Amino acid sequence: MTTSDNPLSRRVSPVTRVFALVCGAWLLGYSLLVCADIVARRYLGVSLQGTDEIGGYTCAALAAFGFAHALATRRHTRIELFLQALPGPLRALANAGAALGMAALAAFAAWRGWHELADSIDFMSVSNSPLQVPLWIPQGAWMAGLALFAAVAALLALHALLLLLSGSFAKVNRWYGPPTVAEEIAAETGRTLPTRAP
Repeated sequence: MTTSDNPLSRRVSPVTRVFALVCGAWLLGYSLLVCADIVARRYLGVSLQGTDEIGGYTCAALAAFGFAHALATRRHTRIELFLQALPGPLRALANAGAALGMAALAAFAAWRGWHELADSIDFMSVSNSPLQVPLWIPQGAWMAGLALFAAVAALLALHALLLLLSGSFAKVNRWYGPPTVAEEIAAETGRTLPTRAP
């Protein structure tokens, strides 16, 4: 989605994009591992142990990093059934409230994730599988994604709140409201929308 006119998103999204690209490479590597496992089972009669377990770890970590990138680029799904019918100031209040709610959810997820990771470290937990993976390794990657998500969500929520308190309702709605149809079309087609006045 369009983030180019939001100064904070313009700074944050390149960072989250790097992690998204790393996660994409990770997912490609995992896909090759699954293909190798399928070929080995079919033609050699052997199985590479733990591909399903690694898939679970992959899904958890990639989702956590994906949350941050989706938030920085306004790709999280928003229900806007009545939102557009509200006057500008009330719409800005709702959009800032949504940003604050997302930040609270992200902070809670990171807090709970940290407790889970700390328990695994304290008890030296390993997976109940042939791989016997020390759980702090996949949980550490998952926790890093949650921490990035919480940091991005907190920065964006603070920005939205400051804009709201300064009376910049149009900016709150443009940068923190759901993307317009024109913005979604522009994102899908790769076109750039003309810059709108605040």
